Amino acid sequence: MFSQNTIIFCTMETTDFAKYLSTFLTKYLAGERNCSQNTILAYKDTFVQFITFMKEQKNTEVQKLTLECITREIVINFLDWIQENRHCSNATRNYRLAALHSFFSFLQYENPERMYEWQKILTIKVKKHEKKSINYLTTDGIKLLLEQPDLSTRGGYRNLTMLALMYDSGARVQEIIDLTPSSVRLDNPSIIKLFGKGRKARIVPLQQEQTVFLKEYMQKNHLLETQANQYPLFSNSRKEKLTRAGVTYILKTYADLARKINPAIIPEKISCHSLRHSKAMHLLQAGVNLVYIRDLLGHVSVQTTDVYARADSKQKREAFEKAYVDINPAGTKTKSWEKNNNLLDWLKSLEKQS
Repeated sequence: MFSQNTIIFCTMETTDFAKYLSTFLTKYLAGERNCSQNTILAYKDTFVQFITFMKEQKNTEVQKLTLECITREIVINFLDWIQENRHCSNATRNYRLAALHSFFSFLQYENPERMYEWQKILTIKVKKHEKKSINYLTTDGIKLLLEQPDLSTRGGYRNLTMLALMYDSGARVQEIIDLTPSSVRLDNPSIIKLFGKGRKARIVPLQQEQTVFLKEYMQKNHLLETQANQYPLFSNSRKEKLTRAGVTYILKTYADLARKINPAIIPEKISCHSLRHSKAMHLLQAGVNLVYIRDLLGHVSVQTTDVYARADSKQKREAFEKAYVDINPAGTKTKSWEKNNNLLDWLKSLEKQS
């Protein structure tokens, strides 16, 4: 016999919200949009928070949450709630909004009956937020960082190879984690194949010095053998892929050691992305065209890469100095304010003339 709870469960109907959300997360994002697993997980987290908000703030259990419950006002209330109750920044709010916008754009085609409501939600604007300055290391900082791993240990040798490759290739942390021996070509010209956002592949050339070091690492760990082709290039003691948290911990450990030696060249806050930023800045400072840097980093548009040019004040100053043309006529080299002993007096004289 079935219990009363079992009967309720069997007769419970799936809501239209649950149906469309499941399709959105499991089929649309992965299949049609080719989104990465990390993006899908981030979007999933947004809807977990939204469901929590509907339950706690609107007294709507997930079993009763339908598309009809969702309006532009409800979405704005949710965004305000995550900022006020969860203390999310404007940037995080915008990211949650992007996930919601993607879902309601999807619903325009899947549930056109309420298209007017979906389009009203799509008019919700992002909030302006202060963009953080790019956190990168100087070349001396990179050298000091890479001097810290203990090469007499297996882990130290792996860590140095990984961090050096991450910097040399400008790879994202997930791209490094996903590397396999089959992604590496050590013959001249040496390259690695990285899979970035949306599983878009790009080919990145390797420096000869990096290739020698990488080849030695792979030989020591039997990663050049045919059967190891699909093994993780960098693995833990259980031969499993490293995690993002694991790589971050490795970097932080060596950054802390390097900072004790020379705190001036190792930032207090450092992340795996700092190595990527560092590579881009060093290439820019060496005169490499932004288009090539864009291709190395896997950016869709050079406008994304342009952030490095805006951040490099030293290069901007030098560029202005090189481009400077003296347009002053002969005999007018002395500025008018220099004839006056007191700049304030000169400014006052202008007021009298006006």
